[in-house]
Amino acid sequence: MSHKLTIRAFFFNAKTDYLPYYKEYKIRVDDDATAKDILIEIKNENIDFNYPEQKLFMRINDFVVDGSQPVSSIIKRFGTSFQIDAVNSYRSDNGLKINDDDFMESYKLLEPYASSEDLEYYKTLYALHYASETGNFDREYIGDAVLILAHKMISEGSKYKKEILDAITLVGSGLFDCEYENNLFNAENHTDAINELKSMAKATNKATICSRIGSIFSNKILLKSSSKKTPELFGKQIAYYALDSQQTQMDDFIKSNDIKTIKFNKSNKLCGLGVLDDNKDLALTKAGAILLDAYDSGAEVLVVEGIEALEMFRKYFWAIEKRTGREMKDLVLVSIDEFMSQTRSKVA
Repeated sequence: MSHKLTIRAFFFNAKTDYLPYYKEYKIRVDDDATAKDILIEIKNENIDFNYPEQKLFMRINDFVVDGSQPVSSIIKRFGTSFQIDAVNSYRSDNGLKINDDDFMESYKLLEPYASSEDLEYYKTLYALHYASETGNFDREYIGDAVLILAHKMISEGSKYKKEILDAITLVGSGLFDCEYENNLFNAENHTDAINELKSMAKATNKATICSRIGSIFSNKILLKSSSKKTPELFGKQIAYYALDSQQTQMDDFIKSNDIKTIKFNKSNKLCGLGVLDDNKDLALTKAGAILLDAYDSGAEVLVVEGIEALEMFRKYFWAIEKRTGREMKDLVLVSIDEFMSQTRSKVA
């Protein structure tokens, strides 16, 4: 069995191009093909397409994928049409080939306290480093991989616990900027490890300057809540923010009531709640990216899962608009309960 794929492929040559661009390819691969085989087929059609032979990772629809990943599993998740990017397009030298010096630069933070075994373990976290969600908002972020290494070293009883915690918190963008997300195709959940590190760091009273800065900053933010009496929702374009859930409750309700919804790319992305106390600027930037994505996708009503996320969106709505540079005054934010209650009353 073979598969016909439609691929939107990333191109950029640092020597000749000012901006990256994409080209579309229709290729056919066998059922036992891998992600690398897709790249080979594109290369056969366009000699200018490039990818690394070693450490072959790429982004497919924004998930970090190993070159050995079976095409069958990719199709199962994304269908037969998807986009391929460099694992970090900002660091592209030529197509999917990147300058990955930043990976070992982050390791240098812990190198004085690390063993050869720690180094070997860190090298296995290469994909995790480039899957870091915070890196999409801050290019100076040290990456999730070095944080996971730090957690491993401390958990194994390193005598340098304080030095390790200082190394990952006293940098420009580090531990307290991390809100862990599974951007790996083969997901790895390190949320507990990140939260444990934050608890340890705060307990030392050495990293609380991050929280103080966040508190100072928050006092300067003018708040303008968007929480009003729930307006009439009937006939509006509805989108649903699922807060990284499986959407079961809302999905079942939508299907049973034959409700059409607007889809948007960031419907499952974390909204910044995890870093709100430590880096409010980053939190509101992430929240803005979600609201703007829904708004630009045509949503007039955004149903928000999770009362804390809804309260954050409402409380800081004006500040979020200021951060995005866009007005979204026509976007109505409601809870699942508010939406279901009004919808049921209409059906009845």
